[in-house]
Amino acid sequence: MRLILIALLCLALPGAALAQASPAEQTMMRTVEAEHDRHVALLERMVNQNSGTLNLAGVRAVGEMTRAELEPLGFAVRWVDMSETGRAGHLVATHPGPGRNVLLIGHLDTVFEVDSPFQTFARGEGARATGPGIGDDKGGVVVIVAALRAMQAAGTLADANVTVVLTGDEERVGSPIGIARRDLIEAGRAADYALEFENLAMDDGAEFGTVARRSSTNWTLTATGRTGHSSGVFSEGLGYGAIYETARILDAFRRELPEPNLTYNVGVIAGGTPAAIDAEGFSVTASGKTNIVASTAVARGDLRTLTPEQDERVRGRMLAIVDDHLPHTEAELTFADTGYPPMAPSEGNRALLARLNAVNRDLGLSEMAEFDPARRGAADSGFVAADVDTLGGLGIAGGGAHAEGEWVDLDSLVRQSQRAAVLISRLSLGE
Repeated sequence: MRLILIALLCLALPGAALAQASPAEQTMMRTVEAEHDRHVALLERMVNQNSGTLNLAGVRAVGEMTRAELEPLGFAVRWVDMSETGRAGHLVATHPGPGRNVLLIGHLDTVFEVDSPFQTFARGEGARATGPGIGDDKGGVVVIVAALRAMQAAGTLADANVTVVLTGDEERVGSPIGIARRDLIEAGRAADYALEFENLAMDDGAEFGTVARRSSTNWTLTATGRTGHSSGVFSEGLGYGAIYETARILDAFRRELPEPNLTYNVGVIAGGTPAAIDAEGFSVTASGKTNIVASTAVARGDLRTLTPEQDERVRGRMLAIVDDHLPHTEAELTFADTGYPPMAPSEGNRALLARLNAVNRDLGLSEMAEFDPARRGAADSGFVAADVDTLGGLGIAGGGAHAEGEWVDLDSLVRQSQRAAVLISRLSLGE
């Protein structure tokens, strides 16, 4: 019966794939196909376990599910507690070998906390399935597991040198960030290659490679001014007040900062006498009257840049705009220390995409062009990209991330796992 199954699977594979892939790689492809139902069931179990970032027990539970998959493959798995950052922790698994070290990056947490109405895995029509975090990033974690199991079946895992880092706070990183990302950064510095398993980049049915991602940093603008009766606004004695100072700054951002691959959103704003923002930076309060010049205004937003050089230049320009105050006003702009650095495009990253496209050709799959980095969010790959050649977006295909109804194409789990198994094997073993 097993021989019949393998024969049928071989018939299902493109002829070009059987001609170009090595015998071990053909075994990987067959193994992924044969274990597809197993991995869909694993994905369902993971999705049905809530692991919102602040559900510390839930994040640890998904980590234990992953431990149970990796330890039988010969990985040494440890849990890195992150209680000092207010988060659950990270799973770090190592499989030493004589090959070059390949770092696999994903995350265990989701944006859907325990109070979200969106909590369960559901099959739709065809290969479509929905669920909280099903693509971002539990589908990516399952791709990693499926690829490593295929490597074991083919015998390529034995000599492969693989490190897996699955963070527990990718969606709401803990603080201080130096501790929260310490283990990931150390793993990146030790690696020869880094592969990140966030969602596969798609556009109109075509699949793309991710060689760059933009940063994500929050900023807070606080303006103050003299308060008094509105009849004196703009006067030499009273000045313009905090709201006009804030409006000046934000409009100058809009007019003076634009350049390629840069965005700077304003997400929340309030002004009055007084105005304030909560410790988390999500909620603002204000009160005032139309005949009182506002004493305080606060705005909060994010900044996304493609390279460290762009980030430094834009921050400097923003600070210069802020410092050009209207009469009798002051303003301060601060940047959060929990931001995500950019995964800047590099020749090394592009070389990794070329290696992936060689895999695609040999497996009879479509080649991938570079995806526009302005259309991708920030990810943990940004913390290692300065130290090691990095390729992102190797996870499952789908859409609607961070929203109720998040979905994936379960058939893509097969393609992505096959690609990953062959790529990891070739990178580590120098093929």
